[in-house]
Amino acid sequence: MGVSGPFVWSGRGVRTFPASGGSPPRRAHHRELKQKLATLQKDYADLHTALFEAAQVHRHLCAPRRVEYGDFEIASEVFAVRYMPGDFFAVEEAGGGLILALGDVCGKGLAAGMWTPCLVGLVRAHAAAASEPHAIVSGVNREFCRMHAPLSSLFMARVNPAGGTLDYCSAGHPPALLLRAGGRLELLSDGGMLLGMTADASFSSGRVELAAGDVLVAYSDGVVESRNEADEEFGAERLETQLRLARDGCADAVLFSVLAAVQDFAAPRPLADDTSLAVVRLTPTPPRTEAHEPIKRDRSCEPVRLPAFVHPLPP
Repeated sequence: MGVSGPFVWSGRGVRTFPASGGSPPRRAHHRELKQKLATLQKDYADLHTALFEAAQVHRHLCAPRRVEYGDFEIASEVFAVRYMPGDFFAVEEAGGGLILALGDVCGKGLAAGMWTPCLVGLVRAHAAAASEPHAIVSGVNREFCRMHAPLSSLFMARVNPAGGTLDYCSAGHPPALLLRAGGRLELLSDGGMLLGMTADASFSSGRVELAAGDVLVAYSDGVVESRNEADEEFGAERLETQLRLARDGCADAVLFSVLAAVQDFAAPRPLADDTSLAVVRLTPTPPRTEAHEPIKRDRSCEPVRLPAFVHPLPP
């Protein structure tokens, strides 16, 4: 009697096993599974590439991480919790001044991230047609309502370097912090409701006079709502404390000091929401070259002097 395939002896007699590779139907099924796995792996790689490219588009829409405009230093960072952020920070020169806009589209991931270019585009379009922040925000809000866009918050400011003034409008956004050189803290909360609630919403502008050494910090709720392992929020009080500790540094130093404090507070928990932070500092003296030399070695972080405004390519 012939036996096909390997065999072993057991207490109940000889047991045979299928030849290597199994029966033809089994081998065909195995090949099919391998093909499906290869297809899934390719689809995953293509999706990863597409998400990376989309993130680069978002980066080009936002301001460079560091900008110098006259005596103003501006540093910013935006972090996504899922693929693409619904937060943004944009800088535009318009009407002899500088337009700053920090926004937060409700939601996370691709759904929020796909609305970000729309909001940035509307801000730029209306900034070219109007100079007052409340007028720009009103125009953006009407368009957002017409498109049934998700609710969004926006902090919009116009810096007048000649007069040293800053006009702003806060549409449902956390109040920006203005820390005076002398130590007094002001909350910039004039504005109105969230964008996208009602087309006939009314918005107002506020104005502050800026002096050398003043530091302005605009941020999204992802900063103050970061939680630690005890489920405590970072909160506005800790943000103020960290700002006071870092206020004598350049805009970059203040930015990284606050971001590091948020990260240390929340560790080891990951980000739960998109996070954006922008620091504007009116320098008391021209910035020292040696203080920024490490940053200038990274072309993606090299300062951009307006009006020769060009977004740098990603590294």
